[in-house]
Amino acid sequence: MSSPQGPLAGVKVLDLSSVIMGPFATQILASLGAEVTKLESPEGDNMRHVGPMRNPGMGHIFLQANQGKRSIVLDLKQPAARTAALRLAGQSDVLISNVRPQALARLGLDAASVRAAHPRLIHVNCCGFDQDGPYAARPAYDDLIQGATGIPWLTQAYAGGEPAYAPITLADRVTGLHAVYAITAALFAREKTGEGQAIVVPMFEAMTQFVLGDHLAGLAFEPPHGDAGYARLLTAYRRPYRTRDGHLCVLIYNDKHWRSFFAAIGPPGRALAEDPRFATHSARAQHIDAVYAEVARLMRERSTAEWQALLDAADVPNMPMMGPADLLADPHHAVTGFVRRLDHPSEGRLVGTGVPTRWSGTPPADQPGPAPRLGEHSSAVLREAGFADAEIAALLAGGACRQAEPLQETTP
Repeated sequence: MSSPQGPLAGVKVLDLSSVIMGPFATQILASLGAEVTKLESPEGDNMRHVGPMRNPGMGHIFLQANQGKRSIVLDLKQPAARTAALRLAGQSDVLISNVRPQALARLGLDAASVRAAHPRLIHVNCCGFDQDGPYAARPAYDDLIQGATGIPWLTQAYAGGEPAYAPITLADRVTGLHAVYAITAALFAREKTGEGQAIVVPMFEAMTQFVLGDHLAGLAFEPPHGDAGYARLLTAYRRPYRTRDGHLCVLIYNDKHWRSFFAAIGPPGRALAEDPRFATHSARAQHIDAVYAEVARLMRERSTAEWQALLDAADVPNMPMMGPADLLADPHHAVTGFVRRLDHPSEGRLVGTGVPTRWSGTPPADQPGPAPRLGEHSSAVLREAGFADAEIAALLAGGACRQAEPLQETTP
């Protein structure tokens, strides 16, 4: 195994998480140089089985969220596998899971049990809800947390009609980012104190903070000073503007932008400059529906290319509306190299993304390792942890551990 590089080089992470939230967090840790060992059940992470895929167990989301990790299969229903997992935890800096705390305790892998023997361990549990509240034992998934924290309410308030979830795993990925900074901060604290700690990263609280940061509005005051909701974000006119031949994303935001916009569009701009609704930031906020509706009307009068040229010359912020295929072909990403092509040992040529941050002193590896096949590294991980060959053979023979078959050599 090659030596990792990056700011987290040398940090060992035992990853018991699955689906999106935990794997997204540990993929970021792996991209920053941490040595992440993914502990999977014999069935594997659920996302292995969500297509499209070229080979069974290697679904597209799994391939993106598990780059740079190694996979070991342990059947934690078996005592021998649980004992092996505890030995691996004892040699790790971080243990992270999104197993419900009650189930984790039944496995003997809860923070109190593991840290009693390994006080330097940072034990991270990504769960649905803060464990001191009445929802502690409830199951939690992205859709449920989106609904419970107001995302469908906001989409209904914004667009009308039926409420809808955001079409991305928003709660999982926001909470995963909370897990990343919690882990890195805990590693920093351990450098000063010598002690690890237990961290709970709850989805409900993470997303409540995320939503209320924008939409607490009048409810921020006691007694309330108006209703909830940031009006600019909720107006039905806050959307990509339809042009004569397509769409364009435009944000005319501050006073300078508006003055430049008025000057750029000629006579209609001179009339709007005299309209008190457009005069100040506060006035525009108060009349945001009318303001955005007027911009929407004007945008239909020119083509997308004409508007881009006009707005760029006026230094008014705008960007094209793009889809996933457009992002892969975007010229900015082409120059920065953020979109990567890599050859996976079993899955062939894949497309993915690099690390979105730039480092001057401890840059991460230019190319993350491939996402692992199920149980691809089981024997190697155990051997590196000090298991004798006879112990590994016994775990494999008893079904407590599984090792993937080696890839077949092919002749070009």
